[in-house]
Amino acid sequence: MAQQDQRKVAYAIGRMNKNIESNATKLNDGNNSGHEQEISAMERAAPFAEQVDISSGDSSSSDADDRKTENKQLKNNITTGQPVNELISEDSMIRRARMYQEYMQLVPIPTHRGSIIPFTSWAGLAASIKQLYGQPLHYLTNVHMKQWDQMRFGTNDDDVPLDTIIHPSKAEASIWLIEEVHRRASSHHYIAQLWLADPMYHAYVDPIFPKLQNSSK
Repeated sequence: MAQQDQRKVAYAIGRMNKNIESNATKLNDGNNSGHEQEISAMERAAPFAEQVDISSGDSSSSDADDRKTENKQLKNNITTGQPVNELISEDSMIRRARMYQEYMQLVPIPTHRGSIIPFTSWAGLAASIKQLYGQPLHYLTNVHMKQWDQMRFGTNDDDVPLDTIIHPSKAEASIWLIEEVHRRASSHHYIAQLWLADPMYHAYVDPIFPKLQNSSK
């Protein structure tokens, strides 16, 4: 009886082991199948990912090419758009300076100057004189006014209005004195050399007033 019970127990244990092995085999097969499905899905998705990478690479490359083309065009525009001064020959500049100097010699210096012009700087006084007398000042005089203003930088009273230091009548007389020198005793060759050396010289050349007979008061 005891032997029969032992055989039953051994049989039951054997069945249990078979069931466990069977379940384990099914579980492994299921896991492998799921893993293979994931790999297959990833492999199917790979061409799309590769396509995205390629297209994005082409786009960035195309953008870079476009930027290079734009930069090249910009450089070409800058190269072809050089200051006009570089295209003017020395002879042309000398002719221009001669015409300018001949015109300025025809503009009479005002003889009646009784006004007191308040001013804070030499350039400001020069601008008031042009407006009051209706005539331009010489290029060299305008440059001179700029230099006189620059001479004040760093002084103890450079923020003080200039007409409190120099009387307005004396200041105006000083401008007309150097203006007469520049109009009557300046070489157009000298002016041309200054213009050739300064591409921004026109900033100090006042507009031309054609009616010379009305230029003095």
